Amino acid sequence: MNILIFGPNGSGKGTQGDLVKQKYHLAHIESGAIFREHIGGGTELGKKAKAYIDRGDLVPDDITIPMVLETLKTRGKDGWLLDGFPRNMVQAEKLWEALQKEGLKLDYVIEIQLARETAKNRIMGRRLCKNNNNHPNNIFIDAIKPNGDVCRVCGGELTVRSDDQDEAAINKRHDIYYNDVDGTLAAAHYFKKLADQGLTTYIELDGSGSIDAIKETLLSQLK
Repeated sequence: MNILIFGPNGSGKGTQGDLVKQKYHLAHIESGAIFREHIGGGTELGKKAKAYIDRGDLVPDDITIPMVLETLKTRGKDGWLLDGFPRNMVQAEKLWEALQKEGLKLDYVIEIQLARETAKNRIMGRRLCKNNNNHPNNIFIDAIKPNGDVCRVCGGELTVRSDDQDEAAINKRHDIYYNDVDGTLAAAHYFKKLADQGLTTYIELDGSGSIDAIKETLLSQLK
């Protein structure tokens, strides 16, 4: 099973992705990890990407897309969940073309929907477990409030990301995600149109519900 997942920062995308990964034994492939693996492993693509990064430039799609594909074919050979890519409409089109060319099927596209202001509040209340960042802890959500100052799931130490408290940084990230013209939402809606053509299956989830409610709805639609 191969899955692409979309959702704004603060929507619980990482948590739901982790639950799906565990149930279906998928490789949870995150865009940042792809760069780290290729650069750390000294691959030819990684070397090319590093040259751009070292100059402070964005890595072009003709390097990023092959890195994504290579990781999907190797680490995700038994099924994958791709998270954090594509980030814009152009990348969505290029990713789909590349998947088709390589004969890689895209079974499901998941979009977790959440109002922008709600997403921002969730981010600012988020606390990260040092043992597993996908353990849900949020001081502003009663159902997943930490156990004092430790993780409610495993008792691990909690930390706060400095950029989670930076409204300007949050707004900048959300400006990219909620852009439905050529940003990340536009990318998601590109795949929705493909689903309308029967080329994949598109699942829309209400991110304002509880973790368990979202999980139950999601798993009921995955076959």
